[in-house]
Amino acid sequence: MSYKSILLDQLNACYNDKSWFIPLHEILIDLNAAQAAWETESKQSIWSIVNHLIFWNEKWLERYNAGQFELDSTINNEDTFYVNPHSINDLEWKKTLQRLETVFIDWNRAIEESSDAKLISVIPSYYNAPWWGVVSNLCIHNAYHIGQIMLLKKQLLSSSQTSQ
Repeated sequence: MSYKSILLDQLNACYNDKSWFIPLHEILIDLNAAQAAWETESKQSIWSIVNHLIFWNEKWLERYNAGQFELDSTINNEDTFYVNPHSINDLEWKKTLQRLETVFIDWNRAIEESSDAKLISVIPSYYNAPWWGVVSNLCIHNAYHIGQIMLLKKQLLSSSQTSQ
């Protein structure tokens, strides 16, 4: 089995292939904007985590496509979770979901079109990590947050059932 096939399997397991866990697309498909923006006591929402995933998947895809890594010290990770409170509506939520789908499609395309040489090449400015390892860790990051989203959805559904 090649790095390429493993990475494609990981990416698809995260977004749209039912595997060891429910994929992100399936978790999110039936949520409206108000549900996605519902916050727990810790001020986290499904929407905020989705924004975080979009940011990091887009950022690493940009780096991958450029073939280099430059440390951007201006990134504040907390800011990647931001949801504009004035844009919480179903149209904006659909745009967010479209952006999420697009980045996963773009990642699939980038990996499919990659040579093995690119996947095994290392990033000197990022711990000499090989690109295949970075993409694999990105998938682990996605899976971690997918678990959070699933728990938030369960909390949301149980809180809406108890309030009825």
